[in-house]
Amino acid sequence: MTRGFLDRTAKTGSRVSAARWIGSAAAYGGAGKCVLACALAAFCSTGGARWAWGQTGSAAGATSQGATASEAQTPAASPMMPVAGEAMLYPGEDFKLGAGDLIAVRVFGQGDYQATVRVDADGNVLLPFIGSVNVKGLTVRAAQVLIADRLRVGQFYRNPEVTIQVMDTVNGTAIVTGEIHGVVPVATERSLREVLLIAGGLPATASHTIKIVRPGLADPIVVDLGTDLASSTAANVPVRPHDIIQITRASVVYVLGAFSHQGAVPLDQAAPLTLLQLVALSGGVGFEGQYNDLRLIRTVGAERKLVEVDIKKVRDGKAPDPVLQANDILFLPTSPMKAMLKSLGTGGVIGLVSVLIAARTL
Repeated sequence: MTRGFLDRTAKTGSRVSAARWIGSAAAYGGAGKCVLACALAAFCSTGGARWAWGQTGSAAGATSQGATASEAQTPAASPMMPVAGEAMLYPGEDFKLGAGDLIAVRVFGQGDYQATVRVDADGNVLLPFIGSVNVKGLTVRAAQVLIADRLRVGQFYRNPEVTIQVMDTVNGTAIVTGEIHGVVPVATERSLREVLLIAGGLPATASHTIKIVRPGLADPIVVDLGTDLASSTAANVPVRPHDIIQITRASVVYVLGAFSHQGAVPLDQAAPLTLLQLVALSGGVGFEGQYNDLRLIRTVGAERKLVEVDIKKVRDGKAPDPVLQANDILFLPTSPMKAMLKSLGTGGVIGLVSVLIAARTL
């Protein structure tokens, strides 16, 4: 009897332990057999045999040996089950299935029904009980309803609740629009940082507050990347197939008046822009500019306010260099006399001086 019990135990994965006990019994004769029987009884009572039988899938045997309810309900590992964290269920179940997609199909409450299959070139998947099912172009939600109907019509389950998880896709792309344009391939998911870098990176004119429009979500996902894309933790947000990434234009400041270059200058969100930096970007102050009348016009709410700035003191380091804000207007009026002299040029000024000198000598 003991030998038969050992044989059964060995078949469940305890061959090494059983062989050691048989060797010990042979060494001690009859007394060894008694010791062996007691040890085996203890082995069963402590759950060792229960674990061994559980490897063969006998949940009933495990429960009869005193296994807890949670142990009895835990399904045995199956190659058909996806590893935790490996699958990605698309929000809203509006993801459209296509050839090459890998999906995991389950029936809620029925642990024996689970299949991980890939959609073939014709859009078909081969599933247990119901055979081939065409899911090409169907959303995840529609495919769940179709498979549930097939199982119910075939009388395999009364009211099956089918769930589908998209494990992988070869057809997914994300669209980048706005200040940069591109179509980035996304199999399952990629970080926002990676997608932006593949699309060419953020230009200086781009805002660092980005919106991700995702199918199935009523509101876009708003991501603030901060000042540095490389070190931003927000840039790790996952981008999924069929997402649309909207990149708007960054805020600007305006330069008017006696500057070499006038117009709008985008604010680079990677670093603040100061008054002197803006003057340098605008080519410097012209000869005709009235330094004492520099005006910084700032929009606060719905009002525009005048900020007093002495550019000479700022230039000489006697006053702080102010940081500009979005929609600031830097205006430097022109002196009429200096503007006239500038328009005359060097030759005209020399001629005018000659005329004045001649007039005084008369």
